[in-house]
Amino acid sequence: MASENTHPVRYVLRNGILAATVTGRADPVPLNRPWPLLLRWTRFIGVGRLPYGVVANLFGLVLTVGLVAGTVSLLTTETARRGLDVSGGTKFLIAVAVTAPLALRERYPLGAWRLSFVSMALVDVSGWLTVPYVPAGVFAAIVTLYTVAERCSRDITLGVGILSFAGVWLKDPQSGAGASVLLLLPLVAGYAVRTRRTARRELAEQERRHLDAEAVLTERQRIARELHDVVAHHMSMIAIQAEAAPYKVDSVPDETRRDLAEIRATALDALTELRRILGVLRSEDGAETAPQPSLERLEELLGNARAAGLRVSSRLDGDLTGLPQGVGLSAFRILQEALSNAMRHAPGSRVDVEVVRDGNLLWLGVVNGPPGEGHVPTPSPPGGGHGLVGMRERAATLGGELTARPTSEGGFAVTATLPVNAKDTA
Repeated sequence: MASENTHPVRYVLRNGILAATVTGRADPVPLNRPWPLLLRWTRFIGVGRLPYGVVANLFGLVLTVGLVAGTVSLLTTETARRGLDVSGGTKFLIAVAVTAPLALRERYPLGAWRLSFVSMALVDVSGWLTVPYVPAGVFAAIVTLYTVAERCSRDITLGVGILSFAGVWLKDPQSGAGASVLLLLPLVAGYAVRTRRTARRELAEQERRHLDAEAVLTERQRIARELHDVVAHHMSMIAIQAEAAPYKVDSVPDETRRDLAEIRATALDALTELRRILGVLRSEDGAETAPQPSLERLEELLGNARAAGLRVSSRLDGDLTGLPQGVGLSAFRILQEALSNAMRHAPGSRVDVEVVRDGNLLWLGVVNGPPGEGHVPTPSPPGGGHGLVGMRERAATLGGELTARPTSEGGFAVTATLPVNAKDTA
């Protein structure tokens, strides 16, 4: 590992370029994946009711056939105008070689790029056209590069980019600068789409784990309440009655007094042990061995929200270090739930996050605007809708308050006040 960090160039060559040319694999994409937002209108004409993957593959095939025909026609016209004798088979072979990646890119992105790279490197039409590249091949290469960046890891995308840039400069240095810009655009766009999709998936997974943890915590707290209200109450009554029994009768044998004292001591010991168990059940990390998140991970939480498309601005004030574990965890979870709600119900919106500590009070605020232009809110999943209840319960457990209400601008505001010195009690 140290040698890789010491020689970053060697690391890139070995992992990026080797993966791009031989060992790399793209993420699989199911044929029945949902239609992109901008194409969902096609449901009204019937096309959008078909599996998107099947339609995309068929469209790529039809487009490839059209580009092959157009390329053959272009080469025929240009070679005839220059008086060149080129067989129809050669022109057809060139047209298929440079455009076939367009039909393959949906199922085999890396294989399509490799074919595009080799065909564009070997096919030289500078004597037939004014440029050394077949126009349809350039279009296919750009679309293929975008698909690679969207479906492959960062190392593979980097290796593909390095080889593509090197290829255009070696083939035609005069057009190398312009060709490099043309290659850079699809790579950046595809990588941005992949990063955003990954961030959304991670945030959804984080929210799922959070909901699972909430369910476990709720059940533990229910058990704790039952133990406290039933078992602890009866044990207290046993201890009280055992202590009071000798005073209800004038003459009680010493042996009976000793037995009653032992019953009282045993009941008090059981109460002490029961309070310890209640403390474990009511603590959110009582059964966890992994460290729980706190406001020390706030920047990570905000970064995930930004990567998912929210325009987040934050204001932190006061000493946020050294918060009690329960306060820090509850504050983190409240902010996490509020940001998850904003991403789900107001995607692409502007979100203002404030965390302020004033003495023994911690104030939290998450205010989002309406959904951004071109964004559609995601419906709540079946069985959901418990987020606001969970946030209020967290604040109430610490002796704090939480409010959640719509804003006049069409957004939503969540504010919470948590006592910093709050402690759990049995």
